[in-house]
Order: sequence, then structure tokens, then C-alpha cells
Amino acid sequence: MSTTFQPDPVRLEIFKNLYQFNAEQMGIVLQNTSASVNIKERLDFSCAIFDSSGFLVANAPHIPVHLGSMSESVRSLIKDKSDSLKPGNVYLSNNPYNGGSHLPDVTAITPVFNEEGKQILFFVASRGHQADIGGMTPGSMPPHSTTVEEEGILFDNFLLVDQGNFQETQVRELLLNHAFPARNPDQNIADFKAQIAANERGAQELRKMVSQYGQETVQTYMKFVQDNAEESVRQAIAHLRDGSFTYEMDNGAHIQVKVTINKENRSATIDFTGTSEQLHSNFNAPKAVTQAAVLYVFRTLVNDNIPLNAGCLKPLEIIIPEGCMLNPTYPAAVVAGNVETSQVIVDTIYGALGVMAASGGTMNNFTFGNDRYQYYETICVGSGAGVDFDGTDAVQTHMTNSHLTDPEVLESRYPVLVESFSLRPDSGGKGKHSGGDGVIRRIRFLEPMTANILSGHRVVPPFGLNGGEPGQVGRNWIQRRNGTQENLDSTATTQVNTGDVFVIESPGGGGFGLSL
Repeated sequence: MSTTFQPDPVRLEIFKNLYQFNAEQMGIVLQNTSASVNIKERLDFSCAIFDSSGFLVANAPHIPVHLGSMSESVRSLIKDKSDSLKPGNVYLSNNPYNGGSHLPDVTAITPVFNEEGKQILFFVASRGHQADIGGMTPGSMPPHSTTVEEEGILFDNFLLVDQGNFQETQVRELLLNHAFPARNPDQNIADFKAQIAANERGAQELRKMVSQYGQETVQTYMKFVQDNAEESVRQAIAHLRDGSFTYEMDNGAHIQVKVTINKENRSATIDFTGTSEQLHSNFNAPKAVTQAAVLYVFRTLVNDNIPLNAGCLKPLEIIIPEGCMLNPTYPAAVVAGNVETSQVIVDTIYGALGVMAASGGTMNNFTFGNDRYQYYETICVGSGAGVDFDGTDAVQTHMTNSHLTDPEVLESRYPVLVESFSLRPDSGGKGKHSGGDGVIRRIRFLEPMTANILSGHRVVPPFGLNGGEPGQVGRNWIQRRNGTQENLDSTATTQVNTGDVFVIESPGGGGFGLSL
């Protein structure tokens, strides 16, 4: 396949949008056919298309932490199962040491063959956050896990569909045969089937493209789309300067980064040497998550409308020492690394580049449940201000892009009441440009449950830049039915009783520049 000729700019734009459209179609199918509130209402899922080597080509604008790391999962499947991949097969993976983010994020991967069934042309994949995948606490986001085993069921390139036959007995056995089994395997299976359907839609659309334009053209332009993304990132890098930054977390660990810009070849080295060693807590971020955070930052610096793909990574050399908290070794616990540490990585890089103050820097992961109910949500914060813009109030920032369940849906599916959900005034840092405000969310429980909070920036405030003030730290507390207040740490598990109110006050974003 020759790629020596130059792409036609019109065709490049057409294919760029076609690939992205295909991924969006996958997302629509997944949302419409899924069972859980997590996927159907909160849209905590991502869909993407990969080339035959497993490199990302295009994605729908879903969850950044998924999208930058899914390629590692696909390439792990190729490495592990290349001899046994067949038409009609679908594989499941959530292994944090093979491209997974954390165990609740389960990826379904489908190889797409040519018409003869002899050659793999593409891979399609969908990653969905399961409402519960086992683990120590309902919702599978245990605040105090110390090994990945305590966080739930691990799928490592598990054969979910064997040449068109759904392996329900095998998957159910894996979900239940565990020290901390899944609490609602029927819902898991329903969501897995939705992911299979989403992948099938992606495969159908890709086959249509091949039928219309021819295999060589489709694959050649796939390469051009990646090359175009690479060039866009190189152009953005040309305007950056060297920088370094160290950012401490509530647990005392710190992330250290040094960004070195090579103006000559328009490339960047992002070096995390000096970051804290692997932690005994679950704030370790798998290497794929760290790479996803870097990829996200550099994609946001590009003004062009390009899909996030493997081309964006080519100008970047990422150094992550093995055994540090951003590249842990098995069996390190990782559930908070994906949702919390990823946010801190992003802000640390923005700090090093000097382009933007910190966002609220946490997803405020709130889970509750018992044997009958399991629920998970992330709660918005204030975003950080930049050189020529204010932060935004009450927004999901950076590595998360999920919705919040509508109160009507939440209250009809679970025995809780959303007592109030409001802005948190003056929580954003002041500056020439001010950071956005966080929120206050109050959930009243109507029956006893276990409630968990996994959050950050309850101790260390989100930083301001260039003289801007930091954002306010967040706060977690419970108003007990008898009127007493109980303050909680950044991470906590507690029993709530009927009438208790769980209150989460999320952090504001940092300000940028001195106030005039």
C-alpha cells in the first residue's frame, strides 16, 4: 500500500469525518441498547476505531481517559491472541496492566475482517463503565483498596463471543467465581451485549466504506488522518516553551513533570522522573492512563478540528519510570488512579506549560449501594482560568466528560432524594481571569446503604497561575438524621441510614494572573 502521494484535502476532510461519524454511530447504539444508568444516562462510555495494528484512528467525543488508553488494550489483544482472532469473535478486557484504566471500565474489542474473512482491516472497541464489577464495596470504587483483586473482576482478553456465539455461561461464571463477586451479573451481561451491538454497528459502517471507496483508499486515508493529527500537534508544540512543575496530592504523594520542547523538529519530551513511587493506596495510575492524560493535554492545544488519534502521540516522547505511581506494577490498586490521579497529571502538565490554572482536579466519585442497588456518579467542579479566559462553573473537566443522572431517573431507580444541587459561590480562585465555581450536592437516603467517596483537593487547593489565587478545597460530610454533622476525608466509606444526607462540596478552579 503506497502512501507516497499527497492526500486530497477534500477527501481527507471527508474521511476524517466519516471515521468520527462511525464512532459516533457506535455510541448511539450503545446508549440506546444498554441497561445501566451509568451507560444509558451518564454516558460513561467511549467508542473508537483502530487500524489493523491497533492504533487509534478516530473516536467520538466521549471520555478522554478512555480514548487515550484504549489503543493499549487493542494492541494487547493483538499481541496475546493474534493467532486465534476469527470473524465473529469479540473480546473483553479491563486489565489495568494491559491498557485498561480501572476495573469498572470494561472494553469490548471486535476485529473487523475483509469480505473473505482472511485479513483484519480494522478493530472497533467500546469501553463502558460498569455500575458494579465486584470488589469490596457496591459500585466497585472502593476508597481503601490496596490490591487490584479487592477492586473487582479482571478480564484479560476474555473471549466473550466465539464466532458469533455469546459465551454467557463462561462470562457469568467469571463474574461470580471471585473473592468479591459482581453484585448484578444480569446488568453486566446486558451492558456487554450493548457493547457487542455497538461494535457491530462500527464494523458494518467500516465495511460500507470499503465497499464504496475500496480497501486501499480507506486504509490509505486512515494513515493520512493520523499523519494530519501528527502535523497539527507539531504545529501546536512549536508555540510552547520548556517548563517543569510539581503538584502535591491530598495523600502526600506528588507528581513531577519536566516538559522539554525541541523547536527544530517540533517535538516534546514529557518526563515524569521524580514522581512518587508506587503507592499502597489505590491512587496509582496505570501507564495507559498517564499516556491518555498527556495525549489529552496536547490535543487540547490544537485549534484544528482533528480526531484524537495515534498521530497526536508521534511528536511526544513520554518518560514514566516503572514502579512509580504513574506506571505501577501488578497487583497495585488503581481504581482512583484512573479518575483522580489522571486529573492531577493533566493539571501538572498545564502548570509546566504555563497555559492554564488547575481545574477542581477531581471527579468526586460518589458510589452507594447494597445487595440490590449499586450506583456511581462523578460530580462537576470549577475549571481553571487561562491567559485569556475565565474558568467555567459546574463543569466536568479534562479526563471526564460524563453527564450527571437526571434527578427524576435517579430517584425512580434508587431509594434516594436529590435534596439540592447548586453552585458553590466564591469557590473559584480570583485573578485577572477567575476560576470557575464548584457545586454543592446533597443526597438524602431513604434506606440504609454503604456510601463511598473517592475525591481529591480536600486538603491541597487547586493552584492558580501567574499570580492568580487558588480555588477553594472541596469538602465531604454527612448530616445525620439526628442533626449531627460528620466530616469525612478525601476518601471514605460509611454506613448511611434512612434520613441521612450525604453532602459533597466540590472544589473551584484556580485563577490566572493578578487581579487588577
